[in-house]
Amino acid sequence: MELASFTFSRLQQPTSFLLRFILMQVFARTKYFPFMLWTFNIIFLFCNRIYEGYSFSIFGQQFEFLDNFRGTFRWHICFNFVVLRMISFGYDYHWSQLDSHFDQEKHVTRCCLCKLGKTCYVVRQERGLASDSCSFSLYLCYLVYAPLYLAGPIISFNAFASQLDMPQNTHSFKDVAWYGVRWLFSFLLIELMTHLFYYNAFVISGLWRELSPVEIFIVGYGVLNFMWLKFLLLWRYFRFWSLVNGIETVENMPNCINNCYSLETFWKTWHASFNRWLIRYMYIPLGGSRRKFLNVWVVFTFVAMWHDLEWKLLSWAWLTCLFFMPEMLLKSASNAYKVESAFGEFLLRELKALSGAVTITCLMIANLAGYVVGPSGINWMVSSFLKREGVPVLGGVFFSLYVGTKLMFHIQDLRSRVHSPK
Repeated sequence: MELASFTFSRLQQPTSFLLRFILMQVFARTKYFPFMLWTFNIIFLFCNRIYEGYSFSIFGQQFEFLDNFRGTFRWHICFNFVVLRMISFGYDYHWSQLDSHFDQEKHVTRCCLCKLGKTCYVVRQERGLASDSCSFSLYLCYLVYAPLYLAGPIISFNAFASQLDMPQNTHSFKDVAWYGVRWLFSFLLIELMTHLFYYNAFVISGLWRELSPVEIFIVGYGVLNFMWLKFLLLWRYFRFWSLVNGIETVENMPNCINNCYSLETFWKTWHASFNRWLIRYMYIPLGGSRRKFLNVWVVFTFVAMWHDLEWKLLSWAWLTCLFFMPEMLLKSASNAYKVESAFGEFLLRELKALSGAVTITCLMIANLAGYVVGPSGINWMVSSFLKREGVPVLGGVFFSLYVGTKLMFHIQDLRSRVHSPK
């Protein structure tokens, strides 16, 4: 019976794939195609979640008993990534038909890696494919590509299709093997953390409410580091097998979570492939930086709804957007104001360090609210830090984050000196 339920859920996917492919083939040359593409996929995404992957009972009460044997694999959760791939295929095919987006000389920046004669991911993504290469078999292969099907990383259709004929040559066999060894070390680290540190146990059981302000901060910070390591393991595992198969994808966790002092930097290094997807297929079509103060609200609202239909995720998205506003204003002001004196540079650096400490604090609050304790838990946490015994702890935490931000500035300066041309 579980096999019957699994088969039923799997039959729905090729049907929806075929329907979308036909619609894209018919309407790809029209100007309203992006609106139709987004509307169709968002409605289907919502229906999958609202009806929990659908059930046998919709065909009649006599089949209702089969819903008790649906198994543990929830196809509609993994289908969220398939929706992103369908939108990617639709846009890349639409742009190739209009010949209005792909211009290798204008849109592709030749990096140092490309100058070595290797075809990097950016070149593969921005190079338009021929119309006859967008067949249904290639489209289906892209949607259900096994190494990346469950959790990504997300790869654009152009980048995927170009590597079927010419596998990636960016990473050598030695690089891929070392990548797998590093993943094994990370796995051993998370096993060690799970056995020695009980951050998640405190959060899940609710015992963190009984802790002191110092302990609450340690638990909250530990949970965020555990989440980073957990997702790093998940994404690097699937990326490793994709590299073994000759398909290069974006590294989802290129930097450690403790090396991010701005929201922009954080979102470029946390689920980086999704960030690139959002910029390419959502942020830029909406107007890009010309409407950035409005676009971030639209983008993060979609991200929250894409993850799940929960109020705590919407609160996370809107808190992130709210915290994003001062950073964008400060960045715009610093770009417009040119500092010439040494004192001005020192003052600007101190302001950036202070804003970095504020950003890290806000980032912790937003992520804890969205993924750990919820909005009500954040209210309780903030009130505990504003008490008499909590204010010195809050000051110490803020000072520590300020010093950490200045240390990250120093590391960034050292890297720029190392990589700068002599």
